[in-house]
Amino acid sequence: MKKILMIAATSAFLVSGFAATEAVAGAEKKCKTCHNFTHKGKVGPGLLGVFGRKAGKSGFKKHSKALINADWTWDEAHLRKWICNSKKAVKEFTGNPKAKTKMPPQKMCGEKGDEIIAFLKQLK
Repeated sequence: MKKILMIAATSAFLVSGFAATEAVAGAEKKCKTCHNFTHKGKVGPGLLGVFGRKAGKSGFKKHSKALINADWTWDEAHLRKWICNSKKAVKEFTGNPKAKTKMPPQKMCGEKGDEIIAFLKQLK
């Protein structure tokens, strides 16, 4: 009986783990490398509620100076440029040609960018 319960529990765990993997198998999988879909991030800030949030105000302690002093909100236009090329975008958004960000350019432009933005919008 014990063996059957262990097999059932293991099966349930594997199935639920598979479902969780499938949930991030789209374009958002790229974000999962450094970000969580909660308020706390791994390497970068958590992405829960990022759409509509003021840049640099996630509570993440390791934002670059450019983001800490940011005066923009993460809307579709800013996110689109950011996920395509964050290094170029931070210079444009701040008006500072020397501004830096720790996030490497993701080159998620066009349709891939649209998929990520749609995903980020639904993280509330």
